[in-house]
This record gives sequence, C-alpha cells and structure tokens, in this order.
Amino acid sequence: MKAEDSFIQTIEESIKRNWNLDALTDYKGTTLQYKDVARIIEKMHIVFRHAGVKEGDRIGLCGRNSANWTAAFLSTITYGAVAVPILHEFKADNVHNIVNHSDAKLLFVGDQVWENFNEAAMPNLQGIIELKDFNLVVSRSEQLTYAREHLNEEFGKLYPCRFRSNDVCYRREKPEELAIINYTSGTTGYSKGVMLPYRSIMSNIAHVHDKVGLKAGDRIVSMLPLGHIFGLVVDFLYGITIGAHLWFLTRMPSPKIIAESFSKIQPRMIACVPLVVEKIFKKNILPQVDNRLGKLLLKLPIISDKIKEQIKKQAMEVFGGNFIEIIVGGAPFNQEVEAFLRKINFPYTIAYGMTEAAPLICHSRWDELEYTSCGKTVANMETRVLSDDPKNIPGELICKGMNVMLGYYKNEEATRQAIDKDGWLHTGDMAIKDAEGNIFIKGRCKNMLLTASGQNIYPEEIEARLNNMPLINESLVLLSGDKLIALIYPDNDEAFSQNLDHAKLETAIEANRIEINRSLPAYAQITRVKLYPEEFEKTAKKSIKRFLYQDMKF
Repeated sequence: MKAEDSFIQTIEESIKRNWNLDALTDYKGTTLQYKDVARIIEKMHIVFRHAGVKEGDRIGLCGRNSANWTAAFLSTITYGAVAVPILHEFKADNVHNIVNHSDAKLLFVGDQVWENFNEAAMPNLQGIIELKDFNLVVSRSEQLTYAREHLNEEFGKLYPCRFRSNDVCYRREKPEELAIINYTSGTTGYSKGVMLPYRSIMSNIAHVHDKVGLKAGDRIVSMLPLGHIFGLVVDFLYGITIGAHLWFLTRMPSPKIIAESFSKIQPRMIACVPLVVEKIFKKNILPQVDNRLGKLLLKLPIISDKIKEQIKKQAMEVFGGNFIEIIVGGAPFNQEVEAFLRKINFPYTIAYGMTEAAPLICHSRWDELEYTSCGKTVANMETRVLSDDPKNIPGELICKGMNVMLGYYKNEEATRQAIDKDGWLHTGDMAIKDAEGNIFIKGRCKNMLLTASGQNIYPEEIEARLNNMPLINESLVLLSGDKLIALIYPDNDEAFSQNLDHAKLETAIEANRIEINRSLPAYAQITRVKLYPEEFEKTAKKSIKRFLYQDMKF
C-alpha cells in the first residue's frame, strides 16, 4: 500500500478481495460482511441519484459509531460526494450550523441524536435518513421519496440475477480532490471546516499500514468517535482498506465495558485517547503493585523481571491479550502511567497530529518510541521547530507535506493564519526536537503562561504531575495576576472510601500542593488550590475547554 494509490480503488479492491469476510459488527448487535456493505453502498447510490446528488455535493453524517454509520460514509465517498462527519456530542444548534455552513444536501442521523434536531433549522437539506435502518425521516423531494419507497425494486432492475463482487465498480478520484470536510471540536468553542483531500487520507493510511501491518480478518475495536478524524482514519478507513473486522461498542468505553468486550473481541490494534488507558491502569493495574512489597519487587534486579512479566500479562489481558500495540492520541499522556508502561514493556505508542493533517504528524512503532516523545515525523511529511535552539528551547512546531489540508471551508483568513506562504502548517504547539528526530510536545502556544518575571510556564506539565497525586481526578492550572492557581476536580469516590468530608478533603489536597511545590522551580510554584465541583468540560478528544475557565475569579 502506497500513499500515491487511489483511495477509492483501494476500498473497491478490499471489498472484492474480502467479499465473504466479516466487516462491521455492532457489539451485541448485527454483523455486516463485506458483501453486505457493498450491497448497502449500491442501494445508497440509487438513493443519491434520485435525490439529485452530484459529485462534489456534501452529505452529513451525525450519530454514534455503528456499522451503518460506516456503510453510509463509504457510500458517500465511493459515489463522489464529500463526506461531512459531525460529532454526535455537538449541541443541536452547532449541528444545524455545520449542516448549513457545509451546504449539505443530505444528512444521515442516529436515532439518539435525531430527537434533539429541528429540520426547519436546516432548510437546504433534500432529505434526512436515519442510520438505524436507513428510513427516510424527512424528504423534500418526490424523487427521493420514490427512490426510498421503491429501493429494492430499483436495485432488482439493476441486478436482476444476483449482485456479485464483479459488479462492484466505483469512480476514481484525483489526489487533490476534496474528500472530507471535518469540523473541529477545538477548545475555543468555534468549529472550522477542515477540507481534507484524498491524498491526505491515503497518505495517513499508508503510514499506519507500514507501521502496524494488520492483515485481513484482524479485529479492530472502534472506540474513538468517527466524527473525529483520528478514529475515522486510524481505526475505520485503515481497517477497511486491509479487510479488517471492525467492532463498534456503541456505548461509552468505561473500564467495565472494555474488560467485558475486549475479552470476547480480542482486538489486534487499539486506538484510544490517553484517558481510557489511564483510567484502566489506575483502577485495575496500579493498585495491585502500589504497596511496599510491590514497589520493592519491581526494583529488585533478579525478581523484578518475573514480576514485571506477570503484571504485563495481566495488563494485556485487560485489553484482550491479542493486540500488536495500543495507539494513544488526541491529548497529552500521563507521565507516571507512561513510565509504568515502559517499565513492564507494555506495547503502547503515541500518535500526535491534528485534524488539519488528517491527522498524523508524528508517530513511531511502540518499540521505536522514545520516552515522553510523540515519535518521529511520519512518512510524506516534514517538521521544523521555530526556535534558535530547537533541541533545548521550545518553539512552535510547523509541518508540511501530503497530509496537510487544503484549507478551511469558506474561511480564507483562517487558512492564511494556519498555512504560511511557503506551505508550512502552524500547529500552535510548542515542541523540541532532538538530534534523532524525536519530537517532544511541551504544550499549546496559547496555553503558555508568561509570568511578570518573564518565565514561560507550560500548564500541561504541572497538571500531569497533579493528576498523579492522591484524591485528584483532573486539574487545571491558571494564572491569576502573577500567581498560579490550581483548579482541582477531586476523586470523590476515593474521598468517600476514606470517609473524608469536604474539610478533610481540602486539607488533603492542600498537602498535595505543598508536596508538588517541592519539585517545581520557584517561578512555577502553585500559590493556591481550589476545588471544582464537577468534571471539566471537554472536547470530543478529551481536551479541556480552557477558555471556559480562564476568566474565573479567585
């Protein structure tokens, strides 16, 4: 598989080659084989033609991960329309705005999100199709209504004998042709439509295939929302191109759900946000070695290897015991958990990128990954750090190459701000790059805190340490005047198990502040901690929406 290959041709050949293999399964639900997916694609093409959909027209998709969501997406792409994946977690008014802004002609919706939408707020849609069974819930076209009501009849006219693999024949795209408009969740509250061409999608898929190398029939669990480019490309589109069997949990991936489902599915590759891995290790693995004997055994040179192997085996079994590696991306990884994973030789790796690169900028195999780095620059891309001393002094990371977007839809000004005149995409992340090419992300440029003494503070680094401490679920470090304040969402379950009332909990958190300050430089001392009553609001990739908390009074 090469980055220069035709993406649609790769999809077509995979469907034909894996005709009788399982393709898509809703956990505790139905399974579609590749031939079933091909049949749905053909039927949706009939619907599109009757609805007057032309090549280049936009089709929206908004719903939870499911077999039918992915079949609808493949129908859109192979027809020549532009797919507009929309996060089902978006509020209704944001979805209405995206549908209208993207000029979508049709919209596929999940039944759980459809009840919150108002079709009158999306007046330019020709129709709305429910993903559960592909029923037409809104039609503004007689031809579309006819096509849906007579779909099996129309399909029978085209294939009077039987629909075979030889009947599968899709168009061919041009590399620069627009494939997807993916609206960012972002941390500023404003969605921008990232225009991704076919070459950026195929380049990402070719890189993952080269680094991971799954085979037809291998199983992948799709946990990341398909409305976000990381899950869409790394899980779904890569999986389909090599004939993998994709499973959709159709529910939140809690530690309990993962333990139950992964033991059955036994996935070969897992992609997830750090929070999923961190929760499982903190709840299921670390408590078993977080005692004097466990810590002592891990340090003893003779016994430790045996103990480490036992812990690794148990950790592997939690995730199904059959995977090549876990790819973590979308947010910074907890350094304490990462250090523990390395100690037991657990096969994890970090993927760094952004929607505007569809999504990969950095990624290395797990056995090539440098500690705390996000790997090296991926194939078909270049990276630079804008710093006088990029090996030691952080600067903004910029990149260029095949993965980079065409620009933001209907937003030339934002495009000019993101991509400079020489074609470099500015990531907005501060990084350093060592002599071997490993890249270490230090934090967001806009999140960097500048003190009155001129010191640069990256709050994410302090937050990672805080989040490792007892009784802390998550934290947010803010600058109030010239003082660092830590907003803490406590681990209330742990506090309850220790019989800590609010006053005692505050005392314990204050002790954490004193403890962490011992390891921080003078300019980065936390002056005060304040408890926050609920989990911080996040984007779909679990980044905290910092802008919501920056103007808080302390």
